[in-house]
Amino acid sequence: MNLRSQSDRMWGIMRKESDVNGKGDGLTGNEHYYDHGRPEMLEFVPARCVRVLDVGCGNGKFGRAIIDKYGAEVWGIEPNAPAAEKAGMILRSVLNESFDEEAQLPRGYFDCVVFNDVLEHMTDPWRALSFCRKIMRKNGIVVASIPNFRCWPNVLEVFYRGEWTYKDEGTLDRGHLRFYTYHSIRPFFLDAGYEVVSMRGINPVTGWKFRTFNAFFSHWTWDMRYMQFAVVARPSVYLGVPKQLSLQ
Repeated sequence: MNLRSQSDRMWGIMRKESDVNGKGDGLTGNEHYYDHGRPEMLEFVPARCVRVLDVGCGNGKFGRAIIDKYGAEVWGIEPNAPAAEKAGMILRSVLNESFDEEAQLPRGYFDCVVFNDVLEHMTDPWRALSFCRKIMRKNGIVVASIPNFRCWPNVLEVFYRGEWTYKDEGTLDRGHLRFYTYHSIRPFFLDAGYEVVSMRGINPVTGWKFRTFNAFFSHWTWDMRYMQFAVVARPSVYLGVPKQLSLQ
């Protein structure tokens, strides 16, 4: 399956399997692409969540961590067939398909829907969040890890060196269709009819170059420290007139 046929599926995840031998990711050729456990995201899933859906669940490692910590019922949806097969041996139920309204997911069922570095792969992430409303229970939440385009490595590459080189993974993953910064994440969720409950930087860079740069310009460079932002959001009470919560 090529990129064009993938994008024709409205707002499906772009990480669709395309290689014939079943190894790796059709976009990157990296068989470890789906093997990230993301332990830093576990604390953002509330203990009260009994039923969790992990969108783009990969091999199921993050879902396994949720099960081990909270004893929750975890489902997954993953378009890459080999990864979905592995996740199916760990999670309660795994669908090998894209995340859209054609997906065979129960309505009004999940307490939490997780997107760990997934929304940026979608052609229409706003519609994906709209679909979440249909499958979540009342008081359900969305937990998302979103790459920070303004992270320090990107600043060096794009603005200092004048380069923009897509990579197999990371902020400039060749499968990314959307790019976000700290200041654009909140409006994105508001536009989708969600209020952001919390947003925190994760996976900070630690090199001396950033520390030196940040010492002089910390008032406007603090967000460059983080590779991603972890977001917890819930549907607004009044769709179309979302209430914005302070993150300070």
